[in-house]
Amino acid sequence: MSDQELLQRFRDPHTSGEGFQLIVRQFQRPIYYYVRRMVLDHDDANDITQSTFIRAWKGLSGFRGESQLSTWLHTIAYREALHFLEQKKRIGKVPADQVAQRLEAVLAEDTLYTGDDIQRRLQVAVATLPPRQKAVFVMKYFEEKKYDEIAEITGTSVGALKASYHHAVQKVEDHLLRYAHQSPQMP
Repeated sequence: MSDQELLQRFRDPHTSGEGFQLIVRQFQRPIYYYVRRMVLDHDDANDITQSTFIRAWKGLSGFRGESQLSTWLHTIAYREALHFLEQKKRIGKVPADQVAQRLEAVLAEDTLYTGDDIQRRLQVAVATLPPRQKAVFVMKYFEEKKYDEIAEITGTSVGALKASYHHAVQKVEDHLLRYAHQSPQMP
């Protein structure tokens, strides 16, 4: 359904609940996967996705339609994920040299994670990025969003996003190269 059709159903007092359920059904999966790439843990991603849609429910009546509904929801998810990561950082002070090891352990124990070793290393490399760089990297690399849309979601200029993405790519490459040099070479 188009944004207009979804919003029309939501704004009609007789179909408001159904309209919101349709919005959730249409956007829950992409929001969940965006958040999952930000926080890695399935349960945390579920909680943040739920929190995103609760905020959306509360704010949807004020949504003016100046952006796409998916962009607006991504903005909420972006803010919720950053807030979660900032809280987690304050609570769980982990020494920088142990972050990658802990993240790998989380992925190794996650029964819902189905990636191979290379994908796991990429996820760990991305997870070690500062939260805002991670958000830009996830939206650009995994979701293939245009810089204009990312700028709208993050409230950042396109130029700053390009620089942030470039730095994130460099850090991910460096992390993967360090891993390649540490791993035993295959014959």
